[in-house]
Amino acid sequence: MSPMPRFGIAAVCLIALAGGFSATTAARAATLVTGMNIVNPQRAKIDDQNALIAQLHAAGVQVVRCGITNDDKGIDLAQRLKAAGIAIELILSPKYPPDAPKRAYQPQKYPEMWGGPPLSYADPQLSHAYYASLFAKLEAAGIPIVGFELGNELNWTAFNPEFPLPGEGKSLGLDDLYHDPEGQQIAKGFVQYLKILRELKTVRDASQLYAHTPIITAGFVDAGPAGPRKSVLDNVALDATLAFLRANGLDDLVDAYAVHTYPSGKLSPAAAKQRLYNLTLAACRPPGVAGGKPCWITEWGFPNADKDCPIDDAGRAALVREYMGFYHTLADTGRLAGVMLFSWDSDPWSKTVDRDSVYRCGALTSAGQAALH
Repeated sequence: MSPMPRFGIAAVCLIALAGGFSATTAARAATLVTGMNIVNPQRAKIDDQNALIAQLHAAGVQVVRCGITNDDKGIDLAQRLKAAGIAIELILSPKYPPDAPKRAYQPQKYPEMWGGPPLSYADPQLSHAYYASLFAKLEAAGIPIVGFELGNELNWTAFNPEFPLPGEGKSLGLDDLYHDPEGQQIAKGFVQYLKILRELKTVRDASQLYAHTPIITAGFVDAGPAGPRKSVLDNVALDATLAFLRANGLDDLVDAYAVHTYPSGKLSPAAAKQRLYNLTLAACRPPGVAGGKPCWITEWGFPNADKDCPIDDAGRAALVREYMGFYHTLADTGRLAGVMLFSWDSDPWSKTVDRDSVYRCGALTSAGQAALH
């Protein structure tokens, strides 16, 4: 995982693309959704949104992953995507009572550690009402939805204000969730998250249009094994997060798990072997672990700091091709269902080019093109 994710949950869009496949890849494409993050589309003006949609359509986009607002503006965006032949994997958030306590945002010290209520204060009834209202609007408009993803990176400090800031410099393990004071508080939030998932499932199951649309967990951070960290930003290890949630009923509530992982980018056979090993461990069904669900890797990628036009993206393209090969192999085993590169472009409010973006200088780079295959 890169040290800090870039954007909040409602701000992120992911896209799945089609086209340009070989015969072998085309056969696999039915079981592996491939795509990219698109950042904060509702921050852009309508003309810019339409230009973005036109770019996606021209690239052969079939699915976007978005958090949209539950209002006319959000539904309008969904309708324009639908008109372009683009379905949505929809990111949803838990809802909180207005008097819930909040961790303050500290932009000077921790600019990417977002403020807000602790996860343990998420309200099942408010969340149920919100999902029911949004589902009704989506159904009335006939918006095609391919998945409902609840939350974002809830197992670390940036997106779960249950974590103290600063933290104690540790990655919590499964035992910590039961016995460590900080871990016990994080665990309370995880239990509440399962209650919110149950409400989402209840609304989903009652829907005529979306009854069989999969529910996906938040994209959990893969930040390595439990133990001390050099950073003051704490997290819960990926395996511990999934083990705790599964022990408390997760598999009855979701159809897939989501993971975020940012591998190292050195080009060498040894580095490639290590990346494949790490990826295998992060793919939600590690060897020797029974049961579980398929995985979606909803954030991954490699940065390119080149801001010149035209951009030299050959090295990053080679890494993307390597990883797409890994992903298809894991998909063939049934362990991986979707992968989403971060990111298509930069935040509309950003004054600089995002190093992870693959739409540069008015065109898709070679790395972006590689992610289509």
